[in-house]
Amino acid sequence: MTRYGSEPGPVAVAHRGGAGLGPENSHAAFSLSVALGVRYLETDVRLTADGRLACFHDARLERVTGASGRVRTHSLEQLRRLRIAHRELIPTIDELLDWFPDRRVMVDVKDRDAVGPLVDAIRRADAADRVCVAGAWDPWLREVRRELPGVTTALGWSALSALVLAGRTGIRPNAALATGEFAHVPWALVGRPGVLARLVEMAAALRVRIALWTIDDAPTMHHVLDLGVDAVITDRPDVLREVLVARGEWTGTPTRPAPHTYPHLDVLR
Repeated sequence: MTRYGSEPGPVAVAHRGGAGLGPENSHAAFSLSVALGVRYLETDVRLTADGRLACFHDARLERVTGASGRVRTHSLEQLRRLRIAHRELIPTIDELLDWFPDRRVMVDVKDRDAVGPLVDAIRRADAADRVCVAGAWDPWLREVRRELPGVTTALGWSALSALVLAGRTGIRPNAALATGEFAHVPWALVGRPGVLARLVEMAAALRVRIALWTIDDAPTMHHVLDLGVDAVITDRPDVLREVLVARGEWTGTPTRPAPHTYPHLDVLR
C-alpha cells in the first residue's frame, strides 16, 4: 500500500465515517462509504475509563446515544450497552483498522491521554502507512511522530491557526509551520474564496496539503476544488463522489463491506 495521501488527485474523505449516510462513526456509515469506493475514512477517538479508544466525537454521550455522562467515565463494556442513534454499536479504533485494511483512516484525537493508546493501536495493526493523526495540539502530534516514524500527521492547532492567519493577512508563513503533511482547515474559518486561494498557494509552497471541512453540497465542493484544495472532508461522500466523477477526478475503489464483528463483545454474551 502506498503511504497515506501519496496518491494523485483530490482526496475524498468520509467525515465521521460518512455521517450523512448512516449514524456517525458507526459500522454502517463506514461500510456505506467504503461500498461507494471512498478510500479515506475520518473518525474521532476518545479514551474510555478502562483505557480503550472508542470511535466517538463528543465528550458526552447525550447527543449521539441518548444516554447521559462522559465517554471517559464509562468502560468499553458499558459503552457497548449503548447504541448510536438507537441502533448501532460504538466501535473501537482497533476494530475500524481491522475492518478495512485497504482503507486510509484519518484520526482526530480528542483526549491528551489517548495519544499513547492510539500509537499502540496503530502499531498493533501495522497501519502507520495508512493513518493520518489530526485534530490535536502540536505537542501531541510531535509525540505521535516521535513514536511512529513515517506516520502522517496534520498540522497541530497552533500551526494551523498561524497558517490560516497568514492566508487572511497575506503575510508569508514561516517554513517552521510545516510540521505535518496536511492542514485540516474548517471552511467556516476561511469563509472567502480569496483567502482560500491564498491559503492553498502558501500551503503548497510549504509542501502542506489543504484538507477542507466540512463540505456537504455539490456547488461548494466544485468551488473549493476549483480553488485547488487537495482534500474535501464531507458527511456526504455520495455527493462528493458524483462531483469528482463529473470532473473526471474520481479515483475511488469500491469493495465489499467488512463483516460486522466486535471481538470485545464476549463480556456481553
